[in-house]
Amino acid sequence: MAKYTQLAEDIVDKVGGKENVKEVRHCVTRLRFYLKDESKADTEYLKKRDGVVTVMKAGGQYQVVIGNHVPEVYEEVLKVGNFADGGEVDADEDGEKGNLFDQFIDIVSGLFQPFLGALAAAGILKGVTALLAATGVDQTSGIYLLMNTIGDGLFQYLPMVLAVSASKKFKMNTYTAVAIAGALVYPGLAESLTEATNIFGLNFTLPAGGYYNTVLPILLAIYVASKIEKFMKKVTPDVLKLFAVPMVTLLVTIPLTFLLVGPIANTASAWIGIAFQAVYDFSPIIYGFVLGAAWQVMVMFGLHWGLVPIAILDMAQNGSSVILTAAVLPCFTQVGVLAAIYLKTKEDKVKKGVLPTLISAIFGVTEPAIYGYTLPMRTPFIISCIVSGIVGVYLSIFNVTGYAMGGMGIFLYPAYIDPATGSFHSVIHLAIGTVLAIVIAFAVQMFVRVPTLYGDDDTTNATEVTATDDQPVLVSASVSDAKDQILNSPLQGNIVPLSSLDDQVFATGAMGQGIAIEPSEGLVTAPADGLVQILFPTKHAIGFITDDGVEILIHIGMDTVELEGKFYEAHVTQGDHVKAGDPLVSFDIEAIKAAGYQVTTPVIITNTPAYTNVATTQAGAVGFTDELIEVFA
Repeated sequence: MAKYTQLAEDIVDKVGGKENVKEVRHCVTRLRFYLKDESKADTEYLKKRDGVVTVMKAGGQYQVVIGNHVPEVYEEVLKVGNFADGGEVDADEDGEKGNLFDQFIDIVSGLFQPFLGALAAAGILKGVTALLAATGVDQTSGIYLLMNTIGDGLFQYLPMVLAVSASKKFKMNTYTAVAIAGALVYPGLAESLTEATNIFGLNFTLPAGGYYNTVLPILLAIYVASKIEKFMKKVTPDVLKLFAVPMVTLLVTIPLTFLLVGPIANTASAWIGIAFQAVYDFSPIIYGFVLGAAWQVMVMFGLHWGLVPIAILDMAQNGSSVILTAAVLPCFTQVGVLAAIYLKTKEDKVKKGVLPTLISAIFGVTEPAIYGYTLPMRTPFIISCIVSGIVGVYLSIFNVTGYAMGGMGIFLYPAYIDPATGSFHSVIHLAIGTVLAIVIAFAVQMFVRVPTLYGDDDTTNATEVTATDDQPVLVSASVSDAKDQILNSPLQGNIVPLSSLDDQVFATGAMGQGIAIEPSEGLVTAPADGLVQILFPTKHAIGFITDDGVEILIHIGMDTVELEGKFYEAHVTQGDHVKAGDPLVSFDIEAIKAAGYQVTTPVIITNTPAYTNVATTQAGAVGFTDELIEVFA
């Protein structure tokens, strides 16, 4: 069993089973399901599930946020659900399709998401090639020609890439779709045509340069082809379908595209670009502020997919675009507020957990920062959005222009070098915008109180429980004296801070605040009177709720789900009510270690937001009767 198989099985099951999945894709940090019936999904379970950061529902998508491991989890989801061809399943056309906007988001995200990684990589390399030219590298040299080929290849044959994703979205044969795209980008065709060239008396012309680098013509062509292919499948005898269906589809679609579909699509592409440019020209200030400020919210709900393809289309049509310029630097406003949070917070767990999310934001991946810290704290997220709007105004005023769909974060800059002139105008202002984003967001957050995530950050009146030889210390960072409950240690062993764990879901506090124990004895006992809410089939994790409502996750070891229950023995069943100290699960420490797994066990308060503070022991080691965690109402 692979590392994420159990997680994938759980996710597929809790979204309503594979029969409820119309399609699944992924982006940088999340799985994006298209479900027949979202009411069948167990959202509350998934939000609490180890390995899932949170769940979002927007734009007709059921989004399961995973984090940086999403590509690996996605591959396992495809295997578990037996989802064919990049995540699509043969599904009836029942279930709700959503409103027109949801359907639009569904279509465009399905067309561009599958190859965004390759598109970003190619964009970065195109920028590097432009940098080589701008620094004087001979454009006839081998290194320049090689880099130009590597960076430009995908963009040159973009219609063929889009044919693959469009064939899956519009449910037609992929190879037939590629054959259509191949005809559109056939080498030398544009040069061979003259004004006298015609088909059936109709003028046969191509746009300047042919259909290389274009977007809309191939999308409309594949949509038309999918209808023709569907019709042909119905009317063609089975014995002829193998060759007759694709043959007729090609014979009808390709001439129709050259004569009608292509010219219409090119005209529509030009109009779309002109419309957005007109809005931009009318008021760069308004355009820049609105888009910059709203971008992070749009990304959270998947609404940015209404705009990303338009920018790709604009760039393919014109070789450059300003449509998304105002929205490229919010990752750095997140960096600014995160840096201020790191310096100002008095919560040790926030201070330690915020660093990896800050690094992630520098590279353009902001979901860990948003969901883990700035959004739960609210104020930092609002600051980030407002400053992003201000920076968007600056970039729009100076007409910062992108020349390739490049990477994110620090990989963004090469895409803003003008490949034709070698000008660094946009790069310079982008760099200034980056500094402004970080500095302004940092400064504002430094002058604004940093909200507490796990408890009150005023430690001046904190109360301390003095340690004795057999009693660990609990230090509360809260001024409140209203204790909700004290929890005993469910294990015996040495204390380990959560921030030191390899698993970032635990280390960053995404699952909640708590502590970890390196066990010296292979036994887990009940930390208080309460209910065994969840006992995983693999017995490596227990979800426990005390009689006073404290929800606890005890996760025995790291990645031990892969052991499938081997070396674990449960002494209770799910739903049992137990007393403090009752045995829950025993496990073989040495056997687990010999199998290559850590036994370090996080003890997490999964309903942390329900408390003003969660105080953990300051002792180096604990036994079963020692106080481990104290929660304050």
